Amino acid sequence: MRRLPVYILLDTSGSMRGEPIYSVNVGLQAMLSALRQDPYALESVHLSIITFDIAAREYLPLTPLADVQIDEIQVPDAGATFLGAALELLIARLDRDIKKSTADTKGDWRPLLFVMTDGSPSDLYAFRQAIPKLKRRNLASIVACAAGPKAKEDVLRELTDRVVMLDTMDAATFSGFFKWVSASVAAGSSSAGINDAVALPPPPPEVQLVL
Repeated sequence: MRRLPVYILLDTSGSMRGEPIYSVNVGLQAMLSALRQDPYALESVHLSIITFDIAAREYLPLTPLADVQIDEIQVPDAGATFLGAALELLIARLDRDIKKSTADTKGDWRPLLFVMTDGSPSDLYAFRQAIPKLKRRNLASIVACAAGPKAKEDVLRELTDRVVMLDTMDAATFSGFFKWVSASVAAGSSSAGINDAVALPPPPPEVQLVL
């Protein structure tokens, strides 16, 4: 069975403390339970989570959806937003994890990437250096989520033209966002192989697509 790799990059900088990270944890569980009810996703989706604050960490290595266990994600007291470092780590993991097609076997489907931040990169130079390298990895879709009033959507647009905005950072909004992510992933898993570009489902009212 060919895998559909899904990477989620989560901002765990100091400003995510309290309700925002609690809401993210609730939203992630909602996403997992929604995806597990989808037979296509259960067969093909492999999930990885990378967190970033003062450093980037592989929180969850690429794991089959059925085997994913997510403990509560914690946030340090303070900390920068090293999104550039997270993209560098992601590129290294893509190069390590993704099975390429050979003459005899089909490799993985093109990966999906979701990036969520409530600010802007503290390592802007590294962020900008990583973008062309990431684009050469030919992902099927990159969606960036600007969460809350301090998120810089114009910076995220350098990474992708698919940017969504969350006005608030409460549990209902994040759950709505992650359920939409699960719907996008499910769409990707059922259309994998039919076409290369993943058509995103319409977002819920709390998630605004920036056009």
